[in-house]
Amino acid sequence: MSHPTEDIDDTAAGASAPRRTIHIVLHEAKDTVGVVVVEGVKAGMLLNAWIMDDDAIVTVAAKQDIPIGHKVALKDMAVGDTVFKYGVDIGKVVAPIKAGEHAHVHNIKTKRW
Repeated sequence: MSHPTEDIDDTAAGASAPRRTIHIVLHEAKDTVGVVVVEGVKAGMLLNAWIMDDDAIVTVAAKQDIPIGHKVALKDMAVGDTVFKYGVDIGKVVAPIKAGEHAHVHNIKTKRW
């Protein structure tokens, strides 16, 4: 079994290059958070984030353990900043968030109320 931060070779014989494990998914490069799509994200892991619209990979180091399905910050954000997920404004920052930290209800709130 490979370590979650290692590259794995998922290619068939004769195929080009090995594929990297994807830990985070986001739609657009402007997204400030991405969704963790694997189990076992722990503080200190280097995470590969796939930008779907660009078919590009960026990396971020996890600063905290983050459960599957939860958001991780891709950049530092200050109180009042808008949070973008899947290209959509999902709310505002209510407590400072550093890149690699868990982004959830404790530091993001809706702008609706």
